[in-house]
Amino acid sequence: MKTPTQTNAIDFDSAKLQRLGFGQPSLIARRPISLAQLRQQLNLQLQTSLEPERILGLFFREVQRLVPLDALQYSHETSDLRLEYGQRGHHSVSYSLSHQGEHLGELVFRRNQRFSEEEQGNLESLLASLLYPMRNALLYRAATRSALRDPLTETGNRIAMDQTLGREIEMAKRHLHPLSLLMLDIDHFKRINDSHGHATGDKVLKAVAASIKSQLRNVDMVFRFGGEEFLILLSNTGRDAAAMVGERLRQAAQAQDYWADTTRIELTVSLGCSTLLTGESAESLLRRADNALYVAKREGRNRLAMAG
Repeated sequence: MKTPTQTNAIDFDSAKLQRLGFGQPSLIARRPISLAQLRQQLNLQLQTSLEPERILGLFFREVQRLVPLDALQYSHETSDLRLEYGQRGHHSVSYSLSHQGEHLGELVFRRNQRFSEEEQGNLESLLASLLYPMRNALLYRAATRSALRDPLTETGNRIAMDQTLGREIEMAKRHLHPLSLLMLDIDHFKRINDSHGHATGDKVLKAVAASIKSQLRNVDMVFRFGGEEFLILLSNTGRDAAAMVGERLRQAAQAQDYWADTTRIELTVSLGCSTLLTGESAESLLRRADNALYVAKREGRNRLAMAG
C-alpha cells in the first residue's frame, strides 16, 4: 500500500499576500493560540538565529501549537543540508520554497493522520514566516563555508584547520580517543609547474585532493596546508591505523592518471604521520608530522614516515 502524499509548491514571489493573511483559515477549535498570534511570534523568534538547525527546530516546535505534527524534514541540495525532526508518519504534505527565482529548499510535514485543507492552509500561511530567516541562514552558511574552504581544491583552508584541530584535540583528550595527523606533499611539484604551466599544476592539485577524499571516511577531514601540501585529520585513529591510511593515500595518488595535454605526468607523494601524545599541543602535533614528512623526503620521497 502506497503512503499517501500531498504535494504543493509555494512561490513566495507570487504569494506575498500570505504574509499579510491571505487565505487565512478559521482558527482551529480548542487551540490556545490563533494563527495570527503564532505568525507574529514566529516572525520575531525565527529572526534570532542564523543557524538552519535552530530555525527549523524552533519552527517545528511552535507550529505544533496549531497543527499537530509527527515529523518535519528539510533538504537543500546546494547547501548539502538535510535535517529531520520527530518520527516519520504515514501521511505527508510537502512544499518547495522559492523567492525571486532562488530555490530555498524542500520542506515535508509528516504525521499518521491525513492533513485537512484547513490545516494545509495554516501551514502555508505559517511558512511565510520561515522564508526570510531561512534565506538569511542559507546565505550565511554559504559565506561561512566559502571562508573556510580552499576554492581550488574544495578542501578546508588554514583557518578551518586551526579551528578544527584545536577542537578535535580537546575532544580526543576528553574522551581518551586517539587522534592522528597525516602531512602529505606532492613530490617535485615545482617541476610540474615549470614544465607544464600553472594551469596544469592546478589541475593536478585538484586531482590529488579528490584522490585523498575518495580514500577517507566521512569523519576524516582534509585541509590544504600549503601550496602543494595537504593535512589529513584522522579522528579516533591510532598510530598503526593511521599508517595504513597513509599508505593507501600514497598508492592511490600514484595510481591516478595525470595529464598535460597528451603527456602523462608521473606523480608521487610523500607523507609524514604523527599521533597525539598525552598532553600534547596542536603546535607540537603539527611539528612532529612535518618533521616526519621531511624524513620521508630525505629518504627518497614516495614513502610514508612515522613521527617518533
